[in-house]
Amino acid sequence: MKLNKIFAIFAILLTTIGCDNDYLDRPDLDSLTSDKFWSTPKDLELFVNRFYTAFPQWNSNEYSGGIYWRDNITDNMITITANNRLSGNNIITTSNGSWNYVNIRRINIFMEKYKNVDADFDTYKQYVGEALFFRAYFNFILLKNYGEYPYVDKVLFEDSEELLAPRTPRNTIAQNIIDDLEEAMGYMTAGKNQNGHRLNKGIAQLFQARVALYEGTWEKYHAGTPFGVSGSNGSVFLTQAQEASNDLMNSGVYSISDSGNINNNDYQKLFNQTDYASNSEIMLWKQFDAALGLAHNGQRYLSSSGGRQGITKSLVDDYLCTDGLPASVSPLYQGDENLNNVSSNRDPRLVQTIWLPGDPFTIDGGNVTATFTLPFLDFTGESICPTGYQIKKGANPDLKFKDAAIKGTTSSPVFRYAEALLIYAEAKAELGTLTQADLNKTINVLRDRVDMPHLLIGGIATDPNWLYPDLSPMINEIRREVRVEFAAEGYRNDDLYRWAAHKYVTVGKTPLGAKFQQADFPDLVIGERVFVNGDGYVNPLQSELPTGYQFDINRDYLLPVPPDQIVLNPSLTQNPGWTN
Repeated sequence: MKLNKIFAIFAILLTTIGCDNDYLDRPDLDSLTSDKFWSTPKDLELFVNRFYTAFPQWNSNEYSGGIYWRDNITDNMITITANNRLSGNNIITTSNGSWNYVNIRRINIFMEKYKNVDADFDTYKQYVGEALFFRAYFNFILLKNYGEYPYVDKVLFEDSEELLAPRTPRNTIAQNIIDDLEEAMGYMTAGKNQNGHRLNKGIAQLFQARVALYEGTWEKYHAGTPFGVSGSNGSVFLTQAQEASNDLMNSGVYSISDSGNINNNDYQKLFNQTDYASNSEIMLWKQFDAALGLAHNGQRYLSSSGGRQGITKSLVDDYLCTDGLPASVSPLYQGDENLNNVSSNRDPRLVQTIWLPGDPFTIDGGNVTATFTLPFLDFTGESICPTGYQIKKGANPDLKFKDAAIKGTTSSPVFRYAEALLIYAEAKAELGTLTQADLNKTINVLRDRVDMPHLLIGGIATDPNWLYPDLSPMINEIRREVRVEFAAEGYRNDDLYRWAAHKYVTVGKTPLGAKFQQADFPDLVIGERVFVNGDGYVNPLQSELPTGYQFDINRDYLLPVPPDQIVLNPSLTQNPGWTN
């Protein structure tokens, strides 16, 4: 497979550049400290291409539901075993793999060598911007995992003094990340780049807003704890989040994908397409092509089995009714005795996120040949859905995508514009400057897509089941909107950490599923293959979590620094709550 063929098909090949022989024959990127490699803009392009595989996406030849399984370490979803970190069972390990500077070092090499290219800067500045973006991306991963760490923005060698440097304050790291993205914006193209296959200015703006919101809310909600930043309430970063998201919104490049017809299921269709080149909301996406051997298992698990994953009762309960009221107070709520009841009169995003009886489950040549009947609660192996709420988001029941392993070619969204709207609304709410006009151009645009009533500043009904009872009604409702809009897309974990929210949603709580109906599953014996709590709800992790999750709020918000790193650099200190 020649490189030019792949690029002709995929533009930048967000897919598997690594399968190309020319690419594999290039020198080891870690050893490129000489000037021999850095001669043409193509060299720079090839160098940055490899980092695109770092984005969450479908993976070829892998048991994976792609991004749609990434909430299974939160209160939104579970798999068949409890997450160690939520359970309080995380341990200190040497060289745990996430304390990793490899890609940062590679990009620092790029930043020192790219000027050797003998060409006009305008011909290759896009790749400089991409390198800066990826340096920000990999540093953000380290920041989320460890908080403070030695920030490095140049190439280090065995005798470099920086190898023994102490940890850099987290707010300094966050600002460095934001600064890299700011510089990247000045180099990258302003419009949609190669049909959404390559990074651009707008994506850098969105990611800058994401980083700023994360740090701003982290500092606000961790204030006064060992995880906070002394003397900071996060407002500096919240302001940056507001400004970056607003700039993107005002650019006019992107818009919410909305046909204006509620019957088109626009929300559901946003996640199961093969081509997003003309989609106004998907900013970056990964494409697959079975003819080139580039396909995935995703539809096999989302459209044919439970994949050992299940949506939780907690998430389902958070969807509003179609009158805009919480299920706890709405007269439209039909209860949760079965899937039809629980989904009736609810925010349409619910029925477009979980499988319901009568949903087309197999489509062959445009004809529906099988419909969904019951969740795979009574299945075994990889097919089981442990909660009874089976995930549909991302699924495409067309037989051509799902009837065999490694056949799926539905594309994987990486960044979507809706995030900018929610960042703007949340940042302004946290700053205390949110107006109805702000809501109308953000959250209410998303609600319009699914024909839900608008969120009104003076019209919020009290929900006795708000997850965050000591926070304002508006903050609760914005967080609900964030949860519902991005359910099962992998955002929830970051949200819970930056909000210091585990004391509300996981500590001492056991994740539950649907109401168990023995008549639907006559062969399941309670206490053997299915566990049920005293109120009749499926309790898949009952034996593993008899007292609920035991997430340690004084320790588990950051990972432990690997002890071998502390041995190598005595200036490093361990994270709060961990002892070497």
